[in-house]
Amino acid sequence: MQQKAVFYDELGNEMEFLIKAKFSIDDTDYLVLLPSEDIESPTYILKIDIDENGDEILVGIDDEELEEAKEVYEELMKEQLQ
Repeated sequence: MQQKAVFYDELGNEMEFLIKAKFSIDDTDYLVLLPSEDIESPTYILKIDIDENGDEILVGIDDEELEEAKEVYEELMKEQLQ
């Protein structure tokens, strides 16, 4: 069973996502999310960071980091299918 998480956009609108995967590259953790209302929409890969209060936050990543994270995620999915 996939976990669900609720996030809020910058306007305070609630959005529910399915958590598809969590993985690490070196010492950096990533979360793979899919909007639960629209499974045809793109999958999001966000970096898990720590804010000044010590709480986990999700942050966007640049194109180069996204490509690396996408390759690792796709490899993980291939391994799970075997």
